[in-house]
Parts: sequence; C-alpha cells; structure tokens
Amino acid sequence: MAKAKRKAKATKSAAKKSKKKVAAKKAKRATARPKHKFTFSHYREEDFDQGLRTYAKYRDLGIAPATGGMVQAHVIRMLPPFRPEEVSKPHYHDVDFQMIYVLKGWMTTEFEGEGTHTFQAGSCWIQPPGIKHTVVGYSDDCELLEIVLPADFETVELTN
Repeated sequence: MAKAKRKAKATKSAAKKSKKKVAAKKAKRATARPKHKFTFSHYREEDFDQGLRTYAKYRDLGIAPATGGMVQAHVIRMLPPFRPEEVSKPHYHDVDFQMIYVLKGWMTTEFEGEGTHTFQAGSCWIQPPGIKHTVVGYSDDCELLEIVLPADFETVELTN
C-alpha cells in the first residue's frame, strides 16, 4: 500500500513538473513570436501577380502581415509552356521551413542527394533549409501551395 502511495505521489509530482515545463515553453514562445492577427483570403483571379519568377504567377494569401513576417503562404501558378532553359536553374532557398502542396497538375523536381521526384495533385513535400534543387518539368495546369518561414527569405541561384 505504501509503495502504491509513493508511486501515485511521484506521478503527481512528474505531472506538475511537466505542466510547468509546458507553461514555460508557451511563455518563451509567446515572447519570441509576434502576436498573430485574424486574416482570410478568398479566391480572386485578379490576385495572381508576377512574382519571383517570370514563369509563374503568385497569389499572396496575406499570412505574412498577419504573422508579423513569421510565415509566408502563397499559391504559385506555373505558366505554360515549360521551358527548361528558363526554368531548370539549380537554386536553393535560405529558409527555416518550406512546404509545398500540389493543388493541380504535376511537377518534377530534382533534389541534391534525394534524386528526382514527380509530385501530382495531392502530393506534399518539405524542402529542408538550403537543399539544392532544380525544376525539371511541370504540367500546363500546375498550381502549388507554398508555406515558408520566415516570410522574407532569399532564393540563391547557382551556376551549373
């Protein structure tokens, strides 16, 4: 019986310590990150603008201002036709996090150390920070959702 009481007491003590750790992490995170604002974005064709690349149009989803620059999210519409001489340039992104989700069509990309992959509607991938990659093809209807941290990042083009 005494053994069971000690075990219950130890479990309660561990739970209290765990709650304190969680609270401390939340407090640290709250001070490190800007407060987020409510935002939304409805689909409007006229919101697709020329952006980083000449072979794509971008629809900013308004996440960067809502997160104080912590996150960027946009829909990328690849423009047909695919022209390797314009598109297939090795590069990497100076980011902390980058996720891509294929909304429509398909895209083929080669990643340093990971090989060549074709992603179709419904596919999702994470590009680790600084991974060198090259777009080697995409369908005429290719659209992607890209989420990046931080919102303001650099793309570095490499010479072949």
